[in-house]
Amino acid sequence: MAGVPYDQMSGYIWYNGEFIAWADAKVHVLTHGLHYASSVFEGERAYAGQIFKLQEHTERLFYSAETLGMKMPYTVEEINQACIDTLEKQGLTDAYIRPVVWRGSEMMGVSAQSNRINVAIAVWEWPSYFAPEERLKGIRLDRAQYRRPDPATIPCFAKAAGLYMICTLSKHAAEANGYADALMLDYRGHIAEATGANVFFIKEGVIHTPTPDCFLNGITRQTAVDLAKARGIEVVERTIMPEEMADFSECFLTGTAAEVTPVSEIGEFKFTPGEICKSLMEDYDKAVRAHV
Repeated sequence: MAGVPYDQMSGYIWYNGEFIAWADAKVHVLTHGLHYASSVFEGERAYAGQIFKLQEHTERLFYSAETLGMKMPYTVEEINQACIDTLEKQGLTDAYIRPVVWRGSEMMGVSAQSNRINVAIAVWEWPSYFAPEERLKGIRLDRAQYRRPDPATIPCFAKAAGLYMICTLSKHAAEANGYADALMLDYRGHIAEATGANVFFIKEGVIHTPTPDCFLNGITRQTAVDLAKARGIEVVERTIMPEEMADFSECFLTGTAAEVTPVSEIGEFKFTPGEICKSLMEDYDKAVRAHV
């Protein structure tokens, strides 16, 4: 589907409880979610016809909606089934699934208690990704200008649309400089995450990762921690300062899109993807396809 605008793809989208043609899945220009970022979403992946950790993703979607004061008009079970049905309706097995929840256009202004809570689910084909030997070369990250904000200023544990504005700006800037992504610090100057993925570092066989106290504790992140511990690898969650990157030998990102992706460079710091990165990549691939 490369090069095809997302509003011109074909198939069906689950929209407020029914399937409608992809081209008809529209919202009004005065939708509250567009103007005030009153929207939450999930990013999920299906492997060989099964959505990985669907329950966890749906539960987080509901948590995010509740955090933004939006009462979901469906149950967790109904959304789970709708994701499965949409995947089947699109006739796909390896795919990306995007549930999204937003306030409608009944009221326009900061206050919008009477607006309808809309829910849609779209599924599209996931493009081919690098073979493990290619990914093991590692991607390059720039240093982001913007920082993850103080939890006192935002609902930082919700997967909310508005929280990604500085991620988009940071990723655009990194790509303009020839990098694949950017590393973001938090409001205190500690290492936080990439623009859409969590980060891990390795030193002397021990994995170190920032404590997720002002950003999402990603579902893939949690999976990677479990996989590492299953191998007997120690995982330490702690405050990590930027200058510590000089002491780490390996680095990798985790996320629905990133899966487990090694990093070779962050600004002036260099890393060499090694056995731990390779092992976790293989373990993750096995985990998402365990049903096959």
